[in-house]
Amino acid sequence: MSHVANPATVEDCLRVGAGFSQGDRNWIAELFATLDARLAGFHADTTELEVSVKDREVRGQKVTLECWIAGRQKVVTTSQEEDLHAALNDVRDDLRRRLNDAKTRQEPRNNRHLREQAVPAETEAPPADGGYPPEM
Repeated sequence: MSHVANPATVEDCLRVGAGFSQGDRNWIAELFATLDARLAGFHADTTELEVSVKDREVRGQKVTLECWIAGRQKVVTTSQEEDLHAALNDVRDDLRRRLNDAKTRQEPRNNRHLREQAVPAETEAPPADGGYPPEM
């Protein structure tokens, strides 16, 4: 694993969006702290997380967690769990899964299933002389 000088953490990268107050940020950051291990492979200054909620604490609320990491596609996870804590746990766990999946796709040498698949045999290139046997 490569060492990142300034690893991303939830504490450094999380901002609260619509539906949350700055006062909510601390307990949400604590709830999301388990993401730190997954985020540590990225630089803090190129990683952002934003959590927001629409129609907070009412039937049909929607929690959204967005993650931007430089050089990668934005990852968006959502939950419509009625309980706010359950919804936050849901988006956190989904983000962790998606980051793990992206890492597996990016580094197949660490994925036993991909590593054990047969590698198709390369076709031999014809000899530089055109492949004809030498004349006698």
